[in-house]
Amino acid sequence: IAATQDAAAPGPFPGRISAVKLRTPLTHRPMHVRAPLLALLAVSTLSITACSSAAKSSTSTAESGATTDTVAGIEGVQTFAGLGQNHTTDPVDYPQSPPVGGDHDPVWQNCGVYDTPIDNGHAVHSLEHGAVWLAYRPDLPADQVAIVAAFATNQSHVLVSPSPGLTEAVVATAWGVQLRLDSVTDPRLAAFVQTYQEGPQSPELGATCSGGFGNPTA
Repeated sequence: IAATQDAAAPGPFPGRISAVKLRTPLTHRPMHVRAPLLALLAVSTLSITACSSAAKSSTSTAESGATTDTVAGIEGVQTFAGLGQNHTTDPVDYPQSPPVGGDHDPVWQNCGVYDTPIDNGHAVHSLEHGAVWLAYRPDLPADQVAIVAAFATNQSHVLVSPSPGLTEAVVATAWGVQLRLDSVTDPRLAAFVQTYQEGPQSPELGATCSGGFGNPTA
């Protein structure tokens, strides 16, 4: 399903979120496969091969089989595999909060900015369509919430909402990947949005993030 969106204009925070790519209509965008973001860092006892900045180094963590990576220069990204994609109207007990993928509601959450928490099942469906979900701690000061919300300006696949229970300032999530940050001005936030909004990790790349459920405020 193709989504249509007006050509993007610069957001209200130049310099702070300059890394976020402005989107043109999906219907006008050439279909192509993005260059792979990940390259393996080969290490042996005999030699060390230097790789490009897109190299990936990883260590296992105890959280639901997650792996903590440095991907495309973004340190601290957790990756998750084996995620279901079934549609269900039953409640799903996600092992991550916010969830990074898995079985989900048949209807996706409309992308944009929300000032109240959103349903996990709808949001996960949006991730499947290529959305990046920026979930922030509900008690963040208004000026910090505005910084997070600005990432959705003129973007077709960015979802912003408060998320009860977070200890971090903001958690950026795309399908199968997540980055937890203690500061909304951390430059990795913009890099994550740029890398993963409609990125190759999306199971249904090119699907719309509008015409579903919810009424975003922006």
